[in-house]
Amino acid sequence: MNNEEFLDQLESGVLRAAISRDDGTWEVQSEVKQRILKIFKESPLVEFSNHAEGQFRGFVDKLILEPRAFELGDQVRMVPGGSSVRRGAHVGKNVVIMPPSYINIGAYVDESSMVDSNVLVGSCAQIGKRVHLSAGVQIGGVLEPIGNMPVIIEDDAFIGGGVILVEGIHVKRGAVVSPGVVLSAAVPIYDAVHETIIKGYVPENAVVVPGGRPINTDWGLNNRLSIQCGVIIKYKNDKTAASLQLESALRKL
Repeated sequence: MNNEEFLDQLESGVLRAAISRDDGTWEVQSEVKQRILKIFKESPLVEFSNHAEGQFRGFVDKLILEPRAFELGDQVRMVPGGSSVRRGAHVGKNVVIMPPSYINIGAYVDESSMVDSNVLVGSCAQIGKRVHLSAGVQIGGVLEPIGNMPVIIEDDAFIGGGVILVEGIHVKRGAVVSPGVVLSAAVPIYDAVHETIIKGYVPENAVVVPGGRPINTDWGLNNRLSIQCGVIIKYKNDKTAASLQLESALRKL
C-alpha cells in the first residue's frame, strides 16, 4: 500500500490510530502512527499556490498532505471562513465544521458531531458520534512517542467552551466537560459523588466542572496557593440530558 492509499484509508475510516475493543478499552495502532511519521519524513515541502482557487496561496506543507476539499456527496458541512482539514483525517457524515477550525492528520471525527469555531482536533485524536466540541475547545494531538494513546472522546459527550484535553485523556460515553476545564493525564479528577479520585479518564455520563485544591505544604497554605483540578459534581440524568440535546436540524444536510 502506497502513501496515497494509506491516507485514503485513514480518511475513509478503514484505518485508525486507535480502536475500541469489545470490553470498552482502547488500543493504540502503533503501525498507523509510524506510517504517518514516515510520510512526514519522506514527503517534500511545497507551496499550495493553486489549491482551491488559490485560497491557500503562500501556505507551505508536505506535498502529500494538501488540505482536504469536500464535495456535496461527502455530506460534511464545512462553513466558509478559514477552517482546514488536513489530508489523512476522517470526517464522518453530517459533521458540521464552523470557522475557523483545524482537524489534523490521523484524527477521526465520527458522524453527526459538531466542531465549533476555534476548535483544534489534534493529530490522531478520536472523536465519537454526536459529540459537541464547543467554541475554543483544544484537543491535543499525539504522534510521538508511538505507543502513546491519543485523546479519545466517546459518543454523545459534550465538551464545553474553552476546554483543553491533552495527554491521552479518555472522555467516556455521554460525559459532560463544563466550560474552562483543563485535563491532562496528571490532573486529578475528584469524584464528589463517589468520593474518590481518578486520573486519565472521565467516567460515563459524569459532569465535570473546574475545581481547585490547596497545596498542602506550610508555604503553600501560608500563601493560600491552589492548583487546578476537575470535580465531578453529578452524573447525567434525564434533565441534564435534555438541556444538552443537540439540535438535529443543524446536522441535517
